Amino acid sequence: MASLRDFVADILDAQGAEIESVEPDGLDVLAPEPLRAAFGWQEFTRLGFGVMQPPGALQIGLEGDWLERFGALLGERGRFAERQLVSTGNPSPPGDPVAMINHALELPNAVWRLQGESAAWTRLLLLTFRYSATSDEKREGLVTLGFNCATGAVLGPDLLGRLSAALEREGEWTAPEATAQRAARPAWDAATIAARAGPLLDHRVRQDLEPFLAAMRRRLERDRGRIHAYHDDLRRAAHLKLAAARRGSGDKAEASAKREGLRVTAIERDYAAKLADLSHNYALKVTVEWVQGLIVLAPVHRYQLLIKRRKAERVVPIDWHPAARLLEAPVSDWGLGRNPTRLACDDQLHLTDPSGAAPCTSCGKAYCRACHPAACPRCRRS
Repeated sequence: MASLRDFVADILDAQGAEIESVEPDGLDVLAPEPLRAAFGWQEFTRLGFGVMQPPGALQIGLEGDWLERFGALLGERGRFAERQLVSTGNPSPPGDPVAMINHALELPNAVWRLQGESAAWTRLLLLTFRYSATSDEKREGLVTLGFNCATGAVLGPDLLGRLSAALEREGEWTAPEATAQRAARPAWDAATIAARAGPLLDHRVRQDLEPFLAAMRRRLERDRGRIHAYHDDLRRAAHLKLAAARRGSGDKAEASAKREGLRVTAIERDYAAKLADLSHNYALKVTVEWVQGLIVLAPVHRYQLLIKRRKAERVVPIDWHPAARLLEAPVSDWGLGRNPTRLACDDQLHLTDPSGAAPCTSCGKAYCRACHPAACPRCRRS
């Protein structure tokens, strides 16, 4: 929880509090009056962030409303910013770029050639989102997405992690210089950001929630089995009594059969009601909200790839990032681009995930989803 502790320490320091670290994973806070009023703290408060906490500490975690309360102190400050990445160490680009690109890009239905390379500046867009999933339990987390506005590439987890580490290593925040601003491509507009970030955000949140959902399903199946076993025993016993009563004769047997029939109906009704309650208790609600955006002006080494398929050609840029010493993933005009395989379409040489050139599930015609995102061009089925 050290990162959360550092985050809280920075916020409290900006609000005029005196901060001192306490082991394990704690902070001693001498809070000014505005902080005491906002949080209901005493003048001296001890905060704890880890599993092992200092004695007398107030526990702070991602659960609950702590992030909202600290966020209220910030307001809209820091929600969106621009900075320049400076301390890259100026490493030399790889000596064998063809081998490096071959490892990062697979083109089964096209060929590529290295057309050129040069030093360049690029704009990286980093977006952080917070999600909250609530059913019988609650799970919260943060997801960060990264994009290269010049090449259109999605920054993978390894590249994003190394770039974030490089930003943290810089001692001072450097505002973008005018030369870097002019050299880099413009930032994306809101429509482009929404189109690119939406599917990737959905995938990342689902991926993060999968362990939580698997545990929830196990609990649901356990409770469903327990309820079924209980009511099934009651129902079996009632049916046995009902069968015995129907074998008898006379008014007493008829009354007993009627009573047991009503008991069976009541058991089935109660079983249905308990299942409905179970569905309500385990109903899942997921909310996702944008937390912060950061544009980073970063130096890169840019390779120009000439993509050829049949008689068509297209030039695609791909950047090597000195700060991370990694090559980014190739652009994907359709799909999440989670693996290096791309297929080139015939019409506009779009590079898509393999699923972006799959046959239509209705008529069987293979078509490019980047060219025809709404529906199959033959049968018009979506």
